[in-house]
Amino acid sequence: MKRAIQFASMTAAVALMAFPAAANEELIQLQQDAKQWTQQAGNYANTRYSELSQINKDNVGSLQVAWTFSTGVLRGHEGGPLIIGDVMYVHTPFPNIVYALDLNDNGSIIWKYEPKQDPNVIPVMCCDTVNRGVAYGDGKIILHQADTTVVALDAKTGEVAWSVKNGDPSIGETGTAAPVVFKDKVLIGISGGEFGVRGSITAYNLADGTQAWRGWSMGPDSDTLINPETTTHLGKPVGADSGTNTWEGDQWKIGGGTTWGWFSFDPELNLVYYGTGNPSTWNPSQRPGDNRWSMTIFARDADTGEAKWLYQMTPHDEWDFDGVNEMILTDQEIDGTARKLLTHFDRNGFGYTLDRETGELLVAEKYDPVVNWATEVVMDPNSDQYGRPQVVSQYSTAQNGEDVNTTGICPAALGTKDQQPAAYSPKTELFYVPTNHVCMDYEPFRVSYTAGQPYVGATLSMYPAPNSHGGMGNFIAWDGKKGEIKWSLPEQFSVWSGALATAGDVVFYGTLEGFLKAVDAETGKELYKFKTPSGIIGNVTTYEHSGKQYIAILSGIGGWAGIGLAAGLTDPNAGLGAVGGYASLSKYTALGGQLTVFSLPN
Repeated sequence: MKRAIQFASMTAAVALMAFPAAANEELIQLQQDAKQWTQQAGNYANTRYSELSQINKDNVGSLQVAWTFSTGVLRGHEGGPLIIGDVMYVHTPFPNIVYALDLNDNGSIIWKYEPKQDPNVIPVMCCDTVNRGVAYGDGKIILHQADTTVVALDAKTGEVAWSVKNGDPSIGETGTAAPVVFKDKVLIGISGGEFGVRGSITAYNLADGTQAWRGWSMGPDSDTLINPETTTHLGKPVGADSGTNTWEGDQWKIGGGTTWGWFSFDPELNLVYYGTGNPSTWNPSQRPGDNRWSMTIFARDADTGEAKWLYQMTPHDEWDFDGVNEMILTDQEIDGTARKLLTHFDRNGFGYTLDRETGELLVAEKYDPVVNWATEVVMDPNSDQYGRPQVVSQYSTAQNGEDVNTTGICPAALGTKDQQPAAYSPKTELFYVPTNHVCMDYEPFRVSYTAGQPYVGATLSMYPAPNSHGGMGNFIAWDGKKGEIKWSLPEQFSVWSGALATAGDVVFYGTLEGFLKAVDAETGKELYKFKTPSGIIGNVTTYEHSGKQYIAILSGIGGWAGIGLAAGLTDPNAGLGAVGGYASLSKYTALGGQLTVFSLPN
């Protein structure tokens, strides 16, 4: 294990020395300063790991609240604050306020940016009015607003440096994902798969907001930026028209594949990685074929956007298993060989490990034992089924083209894990994964496309996985090289908070009831918990200021799991099936919007 850690550290150092001009040197250097938290995922590798160790497994039980801050906004608070120097940047759900707080003055407000947005964007935001955070680069704070406006704010003053429109809410396009700054560009996704939006990612020039390139999820090769001869899928060239030839007619034009999750970047390979979402509509009988390239991991050249390799995890998705969850980049040894790895915990319930340079599939295993819609992913490269999940006909939602209610599907549409990001510790070589332990009934129905109107075509109900611990979540430690769960902590509700791992051998996460929890990284033993004012769907952050380590978390119930509370919904089938499944959550928490910061006593 020590050798693996040394290898990872050496690789990061070599990458920085070898590519000082090619990568955004300022951001890479900032990421290596554990005292700051300059990206939503902590670093380009999306590990959500901190080298800080002042708070450790021996003293974490003594944590106390150091200070708090009310955001002034209710509904779901996803993402987390950035800490750059002596300033903390905090964001909110719609209307997407950004605060700059002075850490030298008890979190006093340096500046506040509150955009004026048309509230008509709210009804076309699927699964709450969330925003997953701001980005930083070149002295600017980058915000992707709900109405798809991308704004660059002066980090010192909050003044608008530039703004650009990334989409059109009138056809269902919205902004919920956190941007990522890499090199001299800002990477932005798009939300709206439930409205027939065609997904894309766009790179804007950081200096002035002009568009550098845009890669669509499906469509002609010129749109997807796929080279039919050099872009590969499981080691083979994809061939011409790969983004249209598995769609019927022009269905790809309203095909979904939106990009509302997380982005990672390898400066050495000069590749950005992300996943695409569900194909539209949710009624699989209306879109025969594999529906490429929805449900796909993309590796794209950072300068041109050209796709180097792809891997479609759920061909012809029938369950809304969006593939947008984070890609975690690590350098580890497998069978004595050093590999540049990418690990991804998909909504479909399989944990994947790939070679991030070539796209070779190395591991694909279930990270919740109740997953039943597929038996396995075929790992034999010589099989014509290589890389494909083997669907169990009983749990297919396309029953001979008939719209019938398929029951007992595990996981539910919100997946074994939704967007809530996992963490990775190079000390333990384990991934710490917040999961949903939820199943569903799924009944598709015919639906017609109308721009700006829901394009779902399915009725869902959700419930805890049967014959289990009775709860709706687990927090697990996962061995990504073996594809095995090391330990699992049951939770009453889904764990919808992003995890944090630290060099103090502590892992942090939040619960939907509102608890911040700290557990032993090796054993999972609970070491500390504190109930914040509202349910937690935000991501745990850590930083050091004036020689003291702090833990910060946003609380504010909402998101898909908390949409009933956030939007005041009571129909059990509302919220795409989540309202009924999480109905009892109202007994444990209420709406809120607060940042809570913890530290050890003086």
